[in-house]
Amino acid sequence: MASGGKREVEIVETMEKFGVYQTVQYFLICLPVMFVTMFNVNYVFVAGEINYRCRVPECDDQSTAYPAYKPSWWPDKIIDKCTRPMIKQLTGGACTKQSFSDKGEVCKEWVYETNDTVIAELNLACQPWKSNMIGAVHNVGLSIAWLASGYLSDRFGRKPTLILCGVLGGIGLFKAFTTSYFLYIILEFLEGTIGGGCYTAAMVLMIEIGGVENRVLAGVIFSYAIYVGETLFALIAMFVPFWKTLIVIVYSPVIAFLSFFYLIKESPRWELLNDKTEEAKNTLLYIARVNKININKEKLLNMTAGNLRGEFKMETYQERESFRAVIRSREMMKRTLVAGFCKFTSGFVYYGLMINSVFLPGSKYTNFMLATVMSYPGELMSLYFMNKFGRKFPLIYGFLLCGVLCSACGAVPEDYKAIKVTLFLLGKLIVSVCFTGVITYTMELFPTSVRGTMLGVCSVCAGFGSILAPLTPILNQVSIILPPLIFGATALLSGVLLTRTPETKGAPLMDTIEQLDRTYGQPSSGSS
Repeated sequence: MASGGKREVEIVETMEKFGVYQTVQYFLICLPVMFVTMFNVNYVFVAGEINYRCRVPECDDQSTAYPAYKPSWWPDKIIDKCTRPMIKQLTGGACTKQSFSDKGEVCKEWVYETNDTVIAELNLACQPWKSNMIGAVHNVGLSIAWLASGYLSDRFGRKPTLILCGVLGGIGLFKAFTTSYFLYIILEFLEGTIGGGCYTAAMVLMIEIGGVENRVLAGVIFSYAIYVGETLFALIAMFVPFWKTLIVIVYSPVIAFLSFFYLIKESPRWELLNDKTEEAKNTLLYIARVNKININKEKLLNMTAGNLRGEFKMETYQERESFRAVIRSREMMKRTLVAGFCKFTSGFVYYGLMINSVFLPGSKYTNFMLATVMSYPGELMSLYFMNKFGRKFPLIYGFLLCGVLCSACGAVPEDYKAIKVTLFLLGKLIVSVCFTGVITYTMELFPTSVRGTMLGVCSVCAGFGSILAPLTPILNQVSIILPPLIFGATALLSGVLLTRTPETKGAPLMDTIEQLDRTYGQPSSGSS
């Protein structure tokens, strides 16, 4: 017993206690995640559709750059907003409702109801593909970020990748000063490519400092950081609708994240695997001091790199394990294929259901917040079920149930609106459970040496799902039951595939591919 009656614990148990250290670190890590999330949904409102009509030079006031959107002379006949009404004759030199014929011509200039979105600034009227391209380009950038940041977090550390991606993602601030659509698209792409890397680094860092018993909690907290970012952005946009002011408010604070180089600590596991033994010792001593854990400090300071790795049951490997080592391992390939498809499903179904919920009446800001808040109870359910019953089986039953609910929603006739809405909301709730569960399960499936890289690969799969999701409403032109049936089939397939991977609850995190292959009875293929 140490002085004060505190029991001395083994060094390996330093990170198993969830205390003040984890609470503060999780809070700090989640702040960049929240802001990057706001960057990632900015186009929903910043590039949102606004009302506009054709400009009629003979009638519109030429002395102002912003003529009235609803002038008294506009014809009562419903006219397509991309068609200009043709003038028949002017009465006394002024336009009236009777000044126009029944004919129309292609519009070349427009008058916008407001300048709240970039549609007016960049003059994107009657070019819906350009406004839709803004979100698509951003999501392509996100996919690249998730892949690259996994490698960067493994190579250079979780901490610098998290902070630099969060700060440099603020490049989107320059969108407020551009009047070129091409430059705007470039900035949107760079914003997603750079800022999106924050997610992978944050997920890996949170799970590695939280201990075995808190992996699911880490995934839930991470997911809530995303949802809070979405909700907060909707609230800000509700009170600050003008897109330039909105961008300045959301993007400017990221410069403060540079201070996180002094506030956030690196993962000790990463430090040990990358021959930063002294840094790992200092981090462990700091954790013990903050969490008031009594460890043998002298023993820790005198341990060699090999002994300290052995204390944490970490294997020493001479060469950095590359993606070639992943391909050579049958166990790794199996896990990659299953985890990748499940991540694709979670992104595809989650965002697909959100996008297809546009039938809900009311304010777009309110509807967006409600769609986000719908996910909150799903996180609590994920935390309970995955801690109570493990990771694998809640995910299997969750995906299967989501598949059934989505398919049933598509099969129910339109006349039974209450039933369809109920099935839709239940499906959204269950896919939220799976969305969080897959994050934790994926991180536990892969060894420390390639965890960031493989998490990036799987996140790219999720990115493909989020890119395809906005295209599903097109299928309604063929049949309204197609989108929910596709969502259902994808979820059902994920549930079946998950039967091929192991349970990870309570299991120690593997550190190398060689160790993983040896544990699961497969011969080592080397780590070249």
